[in-house]
Amino acid sequence: MTYPGFIPFDQAHPVPRHLKRVFGYARPSDWAVAGGMASAAPISFWVMERASPSHVGRGGFAPVMRLATAVGLLGGLHVLYQRSCQRFYGFTENSREVERDTREMVDKVKKGEPLYGKSQMSSYLQGMAARNSRYSELFIHVIPWINVVNHDQHGVDTAKYYQQAERELEAERTGSS
Repeated sequence: MTYPGFIPFDQAHPVPRHLKRVFGYARPSDWAVAGGMASAAPISFWVMERASPSHVGRGGFAPVMRLATAVGLLGGLHVLYQRSCQRFYGFTENSREVERDTREMVDKVKKGEPLYGKSQMSSYLQGMAARNSRYSELFIHVIPWINVVNHDQHGVDTAKYYQQAERELEAERTGSS
């Protein structure tokens, strides 16, 4: 069974994206789910305290409530990151992300910019960062390892971006004549 707009795993982006792109590509529904998950911990703690008071007084409730809020926020960010990454892997419907990625990359090709950003790291270190973070989102609940390095080793055939840019530039050239 496939979803409408579903891009299979092998045609999607099978490697982690930069942290900025993962959060930038998150959908409003991801933010809503993450907000709900973030609020679950402090609300649950507050409800439990009301249902069965611990009688620790004002000095005991506030620090634990702050801890529950921090845990909730971290959990919400984790859920947001995971939902966004599942689309990059192609595990869930991802047509919007594929179209946005294609548009972004084609625009970068037209401007002559590097596709995956500039990096001051050596190519060896970029490769090591790529290998260390490849498929890390699948195990992020155990080891929170995120990609914060710009590198060009994403395993994606970039020729499609250059071909699309050539087609668009040709269309612009012939259309403007």
